[in-house]
Amino acid sequence: MVKVKHHMGGPAMQTTVKLSSKNQIVLPREAREAMHLKGRDELLVVVKDGVTVIMPKPKSWRSALAGAGKGIYSGTYLKKERRSW
Repeated sequence: MVKVKHHMGGPAMQTTVKLSSKNQIVLPREAREAMHLKGRDELLVVVKDGVTVIMPKPKSWRSALAGAGKGIYSGTYLKKERRSW
């Protein structure tokens, strides 16, 4: 396991895993511990532009997405839309 500087500024870890003949991978213990995973936990696999990200599935999508749209619409935009009604 190699520790590297994460693009977001915090520490990260990087390692290599092999795909088994059954198309399975084993997450290293250090990675499981860092993500607080235990047996039978569900993970999300996101693939975009050739990059694969594996992360724990949120226990609550509502909590995970809370505030995700903050700042998308400025106060001016909303006021203009409300006046148009």
